[in-house]
Amino acid sequence: MSRERPIGDKRGGLRGALALALLLGPVLASPAPAQETPDPAASAPSSGPAPTPRNASEPATAGRPRRSAFDAPTALRGSGAFSAPAPLGSETAGSPAPAASSAEEEPTVARLPRFRSAPSLPGSATAQGTPARPSLLRLRAAPPRRLGSATRRITQARTQQTVTDLRLTPVIQTPVSGVPLPTPILGLGLPNAAGLLLGTALRRPIPPDTAYAPLGIRLGTFTLLPAFTQSVGYDSNPDQIGSTRPRPSLTLRSEAELALRSEWSASELTAEMRGSYLEYPQNPEASRPNAVGTARMRIDVDRDTRVDLETRFLLDSQRLGSPDLGAGGATTRPLFASYGATAGVQENFNRLQLSLRGSIDRSVFEDAQLGNGTTIIQSDRDANQYGLRLRAGYEISPAITPFVETFLDTRVYDTPVDQFGLRRDSDGIAFTVGAAVALNSTLTAEISGGLQHRSYVDRTLQDINAPVINAALVWSVSPLTTVRFNQQTGVIETAVPGSSGAFTDAATLEVQHDLLRNLSITVGGAYLSTNYDGVRIRERGYSATARFDYRFNRWLALRGSYIYSTLNSTIPLSTYEAHTVLLGVRVNP
Repeated sequence: MSRERPIGDKRGGLRGALALALLLGPVLASPAPAQETPDPAASAPSSGPAPTPRNASEPATAGRPRRSAFDAPTALRGSGAFSAPAPLGSETAGSPAPAASSAEEEPTVARLPRFRSAPSLPGSATAQGTPARPSLLRLRAAPPRRLGSATRRITQARTQQTVTDLRLTPVIQTPVSGVPLPTPILGLGLPNAAGLLLGTALRRPIPPDTAYAPLGIRLGTFTLLPAFTQSVGYDSNPDQIGSTRPRPSLTLRSEAELALRSEWSASELTAEMRGSYLEYPQNPEASRPNAVGTARMRIDVDRDTRVDLETRFLLDSQRLGSPDLGAGGATTRPLFASYGATAGVQENFNRLQLSLRGSIDRSVFEDAQLGNGTTIIQSDRDANQYGLRLRAGYEISPAITPFVETFLDTRVYDTPVDQFGLRRDSDGIAFTVGAAVALNSTLTAEISGGLQHRSYVDRTLQDINAPVINAALVWSVSPLTTVRFNQQTGVIETAVPGSSGAFTDAATLEVQHDLLRNLSITVGGAYLSTNYDGVRIRERGYSATARFDYRFNRWLALRGSYIYSTLNSTIPLSTYEAHTVLLGVRVNP
């Protein structure tokens, strides 16, 4: 008679239960404190009593090392891992946690062994009911809670960057109204701040300290930054004319500014506008307005297609010693205005970048009054210019992108024949080769060079062949120091009889440094060279400036500046030298 083992044998059941316990034990067990050495219970004899666990919720393990808390899948998940440490008076590491709170809350950094407080000793404050002071590591363990959406911030950091490169530079060149200054837009109370450059440089000013930065006015998805500056100073030669008896005067400058920026996640809209009026009580004829502004919009159609739009304007006055005004014959400074727009599209084909842009600009001049009562008519200088630019670039690396560029333009005057019987309509073409450089957000530059050719309708005006050299550079030497350099060449229109045009080369250099959180200084210099084709007129100009900006708080600042400018010309009356000192108060609500 054979004996069969029953299905419910006790030894088989115990063996299966033991295997199931070994499989499910690590999953069901709560995370134990991190221990690099085996549990003392593993080396203790089996006949000894089992050691008491640290917490009531931690089961005693025998024969196996304790698992580290960092091995638990949920040890550092959730906001509890990055929350601030528990305040004084809360439960300590050695006290048992209530069942309800342990079931609802996730483990925090305060529960990790390396941040636990030392165990309380008999007779200590903790044993008597007063909680022990947490350790220094525990107080420093949790970083501050982050505010806002991380995804939105990363997106804005990559897309909300205003990069004003030379691709949007207007082809038309503004008349030479004086030696340019290092800051072409939003100047700190500087006369003739526009000069020759209409905001074409890469402008990335040092952001002020967050404690002194203006908050602006939120209007929907836009932020408005208005400002008003009132300055008083002295100008040794407000007429900017060479004479044995210059007419110095007290200077009163009123300036209003408005900056606008969008808070969009993809596309971008920015604008900067400034208008000022210079008043000279001892020389009223030299009083004049000045305004400059630009607005740019970038539309991100998709990942590889971008549309760029720009509008710009400039209002300035001609100096009395300009060769176009008869070199000192005028008594008042006539105004001129230049405004235009650019529209273009850029398409990326992997590393290849193609862009096509069209522009239209217009210049309007005011008549000038001479000392003998006659009028110099300048309406025949009013003209329109139409330009087209084509650029192809190839991204070798994220840091450098070489490119080639071709631009065509035509200039059409309102009056076909000027007062001297010349037809000044002309056509131009230029070829340039350059590169755009961006090194770790510390150096941003665009440099190009080439040749340009301009031919005129009137056969008595000879063609102009000249080099083209453009450069714009912003170098963040340190978080407190920024260097800006801009260089631009062009052929501007002129009304001098017998001259086809004037070849102009202007360069500016500016260094800004923050001495304190609320005190910054800026020093800079500029160079100007103008050669009139067909006549013997040459001009060389230099300027130097130093200014400081002291911010009392977010809305009030004290500003001061000193400017030295000089111009040497082959025409004696066009040579001048001037010193200007300004001190003002800036309010930005």
